[in-house]
Amino acid sequence: MVAMGSRVSVDYTGRFEDGTVFDSSEGREPIQFVAGEGHVIKGFDDAVIGMRKGESKKVTIMPENGYGSRDEKLQQDVPRSVFPPGMKIEKGMGFSFKTPTGELIHASITGATPEMVTLDMNHPLAGKSLVFELKVVEIA
Repeated sequence: MVAMGSRVSVDYTGRFEDGTVFDSSEGREPIQFVAGEGHVIKGFDDAVIGMRKGESKKVTIMPENGYGSRDEKLQQDVPRSVFPPGMKIEKGMGFSFKTPTGELIHASITGATPEMVTLDMNHPLAGKSLVFELKVVEIA
């Protein structure tokens, strides 16, 4: 049985509430992590505790136990001039950059004008309820 500190391998499919798949281990190796150590989102971590090898279940993870709520302060307009000249800038495009302190930030472009670019630094799954189908493949 999975307990805190167990090394587990889990096959999973993650869907939005409308049934659209956003991630899956299908066709890949199962995800491996140590239960309770925060290597996966809290709701996923909590869901495997108590499961047995070969057991499957379906769980809905609310934003507070997933990628958090959306924070509108993480959406900002920045001058286009901060981007390299000639860089292709399109709505929906994602990229990463380092802050002056070395922190890696992920962002997506949600809008652009000739002068300004609107960036969203929320995680793409922030604010969403996530439905996971889980199957414990191995427990060590």
